[in-house]
Amino acid sequence: MSQWKIPLFDSDFGQEEIDAVIKVLQSRWLTMGEVTHQFETQFCDFINVKHSFVVSNGTTALHLANVALGVGNGDEVIVPSLTFVASVNSILYTGATPIFADIISEDDLTISPDDIERKITAKTQAILVVHYAGYPCHMEAIMSLAKRYNLFVIEDAAHAPGAKLNEISCGAFGDCGCFSFYANKNLATGEGGMLITNRDDLAEKIKLLRCHGMTTMSLDRYKGHAYSYDVVELGYNYRVTEICSALGLVQLKKLAANNYRRKELVEYYTKKLADFETIKIPFKDHPGFSNYHIFPIILSPDHNRERFMKFLKDNGIQTSIHYPPAHRFTFHNKYFQSNHSLPVTEDIAKREVTLPLYPDLKFEDIDLIADVIREFVNR
Repeated sequence: MSQWKIPLFDSDFGQEEIDAVIKVLQSRWLTMGEVTHQFETQFCDFINVKHSFVVSNGTTALHLANVALGVGNGDEVIVPSLTFVASVNSILYTGATPIFADIISEDDLTISPDDIERKITAKTQAILVVHYAGYPCHMEAIMSLAKRYNLFVIEDAAHAPGAKLNEISCGAFGDCGCFSFYANKNLATGEGGMLITNRDDLAEKIKLLRCHGMTTMSLDRYKGHAYSYDVVELGYNYRVTEICSALGLVQLKKLAANNYRRKELVEYYTKKLADFETIKIPFKDHPGFSNYHIFPIILSPDHNRERFMKFLKDNGIQTSIHYPPAHRFTFHNKYFQSNHSLPVTEDIAKREVTLPLYPDLKFEDIDLIADVIREFVNR
């Protein structure tokens, strides 16, 4: 039983997911089989890309993207600091150096194309963008920079399955797109992720890297399509279970409707919080179509964030922070160059609060949240 009257997130799982898992268990084939292939095919259709690969989680998707693109020792990859640490760690796993870029403003918490350009050096190999909260980055400007400087683009679309800009799905702009299916995501399987690409050469490499660099899989041998295998790359065990893929198939069917429900809830939030002069709602006029993964607000400097979050907690409302800036973590700070200032990230990271958002959230819940916030502000 939850301690919260209103939790930060809640998964939309029902009988259809239960039935899908039972069907996998009854099949007795538990990893990387026909269900996984079906999930990959349907995800390709949903995003409108040529290739997709289910992997063990979103972090492994990001790591494989970097490895497949040849990022390694001596290289630099530009990445926002206002992100979950997995975005940064995926670069470090390859031996490359993350170069932190600023976000645009308190109205737009995505990576700044202008600051990306300021951070490009002769060592830069790639730009890793993050579609924060499910709002598309300014991909036209970013892809233009990538073309001009001959750089790869990796999209961290963990927040953004179903989000679009100019009718192109987030994840489908760059060389690789990476998704997470962690428990709090719009499409949730507990763990799991997806790596997508339109490049045939990368697809072949990713297919090998995902499973130890082996030329044939267990399913191929089970079906009699092969009897042995070679290992032609130093690959990884980033495989996924059929249970995860079965959940993913059901969740994918619900995704568009649930994203639309999130849109309705965000619009209602925006209406209810409109008269709070000391609370700013970012992304109000953001281009493209969001999938509304989280609902961030920016507090005025007059408010104490810790007191604000504690007041909501005392009233049974769970909140969070997205995110403590990565360049301030003890481990990652050594990669932050002092001349690479991030003034907007530094400011916003002190004042951001994430309010509850999930498809089963009720308008009455938002009424209660708004009333509690009003009580805090009036104090």
